[in-house]
Amino acid sequence: MKHRRGSRNVLTGVLAAAAVAALASPGAWAQCVSSLPAGSIGPKTIVGQGPNGEKAASVDAIKLTDADIAKIKAGKFKVGISMQTMNLDWSQLQVQGITDTLRKYGVDVIGTASAEYQVDKQIADIENTIQRHPDGIISIPVDGTATAATYKKVSAAGIKLVFMDNVPTGLKHPEQYASMISADSEGNGQIAAKVLASCVPQGATIGLVNFGVDYFSTTERTKAVNDWIKKNRPDIKIKQVAFTDPSKVGQIAGDFLTGNPDVKGLFAVWDQPALDTLTSMRAQGVNIPMTTVDLGLQSAIEIAKGGPLKATGSQRPYDQGVAEATAMMKALIGQTPPAWIGVQSLPVVQSNVLESYKTVFKKDPPPQLADACKKAKPACG
Repeated sequence: MKHRRGSRNVLTGVLAAAAVAALASPGAWAQCVSSLPAGSIGPKTIVGQGPNGEKAASVDAIKLTDADIAKIKAGKFKVGISMQTMNLDWSQLQVQGITDTLRKYGVDVIGTASAEYQVDKQIADIENTIQRHPDGIISIPVDGTATAATYKKVSAAGIKLVFMDNVPTGLKHPEQYASMISADSEGNGQIAAKVLASCVPQGATIGLVNFGVDYFSTTERTKAVNDWIKKNRPDIKIKQVAFTDPSKVGQIAGDFLTGNPDVKGLFAVWDQPALDTLTSMRAQGVNIPMTTVDLGLQSAIEIAKGGPLKATGSQRPYDQGVAEATAMMKALIGQTPPAWIGVQSLPVVQSNVLESYKTVFKKDPPPQLADACKKAKPACG
């Protein structure tokens, strides 16, 4: 048994070394890092900064004490939630993490509004929530500039405000918001860049499918991909296309591929645009590697199959929701949480997709994901 365990450790070391070699050598592109250990791909610490250059605070910085919990339960607080959309696994997991945590400590969630990426609707949602006189609002802005004036009304009304992923233009901490919680977007972008670079040959051209809206987390992802490629694979040429309406990604990405047949790899800014891009690729008979950020069930299945979607740098949305709820409760009892709290990135490739799904979703993988892993050649894990 000791001999087997030692052999396994040697094998793991060899594979990890191969992963580093694949990143360093464009000639090793055919293997793709997605077939090697996930632990060799992602950064070990949070590498990004907050929207105002802040160093990330750990979620440990907002742990609740027994005295905190007693004050929270006695406060009988009410909190509203305003989302950009609820049509994503990411959004649903965020809200689940928030509501589970707030209700655990007796805080009433008075409702969850979904703006469907429409600025006017989110402005109306927030103003309606203000009229319900909650003690706090947790929100992800659809547009950091267009919604800024409305968010300023929240703090002016004496309501605590916690953001996820982005801080609207001009808002000050802690006067106008209590905290912003997000994943390490730079780290997630680096994961996507590393895997994609390992999958394309010397001198290749790659395409970036970007979100064309002023948005901190998505901008950081794309910047990280650009920066990593330019530093580590300067031989790779980069072309970019942007969308502002997520419902039109398939058409935009399809047109981009038609007009740029030299593109040999793609990065899409989050997983739903990646899936829409994949649909367009299949319609055109294009089979090139792609990476993205975030993990939903469908993106997990595509990674499990071993097809074009090679990897994602995943957020941990349920854990982010827990942190957002905890920061809100700290603010509600008069404490000042850190301006930016970061959550560690998670590299997801075929070899660890089942384990990663459980980490992100807090439950066992469903049959369709498990089946995709079993049918893949090689099988997941």
